[in-house]
Amino acid sequence: MDYSFEHPLVSPDAVASWVEALPRPVAITGGTGFVGSHLVETLCAAGIEPRVLARDPASPRWIAGAPVRLVPGSLDDPQALAELVDGAGCVLHLAGVLRAGTAAGFDRGNREGTANLVRAIRRRAPKAHLVHVSSLAAVGPSEIPEGVGPHAVPAPISHYGRSKLAAEQEVRALGEDVSWAIVRPPAIYGPRDTDVFEFFRMADRGVVALPAGERWLTVAWVGDVVRSVLAAVGGASGVVYHVGELSPVLLDDLVRVLSETGGVTARIVRVPAPLVVGLGAVGSGLHRLGFGRLALTRDKSRELLARHWTSQTRSSLEALGVLHLTDFRQGALTTWSWYREKGWLRNRLLS
Repeated sequence: MDYSFEHPLVSPDAVASWVEALPRPVAITGGTGFVGSHLVETLCAAGIEPRVLARDPASPRWIAGAPVRLVPGSLDDPQALAELVDGAGCVLHLAGVLRAGTAAGFDRGNREGTANLVRAIRRRAPKAHLVHVSSLAAVGPSEIPEGVGPHAVPAPISHYGRSKLAAEQEVRALGEDVSWAIVRPPAIYGPRDTDVFEFFRMADRGVVALPAGERWLTVAWVGDVVRSVLAAVGGASGVVYHVGELSPVLLDDLVRVLSETGGVTARIVRVPAPLVVGLGAVGSGLHRLGFGRLALTRDKSRELLARHWTSQTRSSLEALGVLHLTDFRQGALTTWSWYREKGWLRNRLLS
């Protein structure tokens, strides 16, 4: 399936009540990326022409050809942000930095970028409702498999997590002046993803490397995240939502289901913690030399070695009215199919 605004992953019918209630105009950051592009396509399919911040309007990636108003610029461009949010009814903030070689790099992309957006909203769209898409990394891992809830005291363990928490604090500084909500997804998977994709790729090659020790995980189907973001626009102000599957899964079991749905046989290889740390240090060094797409860095190794990246989501999903989540087995089947159709993974029907 080649998803587009004509054939979006999330059908407008599935989110009709939320879309109809969206205050307009709709302004989006991160709309050319993984989650944001699916969100944009759903809105366009519903007849909404969102404004989308684009660093390079000539190459809007997944949303090329979609009926959107592209606003040239980035989160460090006050003029572009002013144009993006001017008179907006809602602002959906999905942009951010996932990979950086230093703490300062994460801070610039996540905290400073969000602070710039918040200032623009205060000045140009004070009646807008802001939905800030953060991350479970902002609150940190859980000591128990059951996970952390939205009201847990944040304890991020990585530069990325600390920068996402700092970005949340910039949003909270709006107080009651501007309506806002924070959505914290865990690991998100689905078509167009390049992070959880690494597990698909390892499974496809027959060996999945995992850190030693028992680990539980909460995951989120990208379509369910899109639904949650749209639902949060109409929710109460000043609320933090945890989204994702209702029950955590043992990482070994997730790999097993991943292999089954892909029709592959993959064995798990345990990687000692010191080796994960060493590989992360090498990755960080290469990142500083310009290899910015490397998945494993020193910062990422800290997250990989944490015990449980699990989240308590039931109360948030009930408050949002986001029901009937996509089961991981079904989501994985769809994702395998997309990766193979796009040539990211081998098409075993042809090999």
